[in-house]
Amino acid sequence: MDIGCHLPNQGPLATGEALARFCREAEQRNVASLWVSDHVIFPRTATGSYPGGRFPHPPDKPYLEPVTVLAAAAVLTARARLGASVFILGHRHPVVMAKMLTSIDALSNGRLICGVGVGWWKEELEILGVPFHARGRHGDEILRAFKSLWTEDNPRLDGEFFHFRELGFAPKPVQKPHPPIWVGGDSPGAFRRVVTLGDGWHATSKDPAQLQEGLGRLRAVAGKHNRDMKTIDISVRYSLPDTLLAGGPQRAIDELAGYKRLGLTHVAIDFRRDDLARMLELLDLVTSTLRPAVEQA
Repeated sequence: MDIGCHLPNQGPLATGEALARFCREAEQRNVASLWVSDHVIFPRTATGSYPGGRFPHPPDKPYLEPVTVLAAAAVLTARARLGASVFILGHRHPVVMAKMLTSIDALSNGRLICGVGVGWWKEELEILGVPFHARGRHGDEILRAFKSLWTEDNPRLDGEFFHFRELGFAPKPVQKPHPPIWVGGDSPGAFRRVVTLGDGWHATSKDPAQLQEGLGRLRAVAGKHNRDMKTIDISVRYSLPDTLLAGGPQRAIDELAGYKRLGLTHVAIDFRRDDLARMLELLDLVTSTLRPAVEQA
């Protein structure tokens, strides 16, 4: 099971210096992957329910645009995979987004993991022009647009929301047929999206027991669509707050080992803080203590 971590991109760490320092330190420690989450703006109101509990960032907190952050990480690193946990389908026009993602794949020589989801924040999505109550169909169509642009010599789409034809699209992604698409969410629609359009499931805010329950539901959906579960990568985004670490690292080790026993391919650990020194301390904890213990579990 590979272990990655979330990049700093917020508050006082929304700087090129902080990003470059963290990327260098992560590469020296052979971190498997580096991740971003996708927000462009923070509305002052929220009628939706944040999947991890209370949304952690106030509206005026600096927050670097995540596609830009991954592009920078692509040229700051040489080995780590680069992922999104997750890009919100609809935040950007699919043709533009497909070009940005294939550019990251090219700049990184094929290291992109394309995590995607349809989002939960009604006000955020509506500001960016997404039909909130049709965001599932809207997102499915964007994924079909990505695949057409990434794999076809003459891409075209005549959909409900988007239309294009008679265009060239290059470069194609380095990864063939395209970067892996890991779908977030655990609703019936999300699981259908994993099975019919995705290469993996990227879970959020689930302990091993909750993830095991979700895997049972995903397995049932895969069976209905004749999709072999062995062809679906399973990953999770795992938060590492100070409250969890207050009693020492063992609880985190136990939970990460629980994911390993479930057969997960990847864990993205989120230990973002507003202090770079603290983030580097936690990076050392992850790589020198948690990762070796999980490898031995």
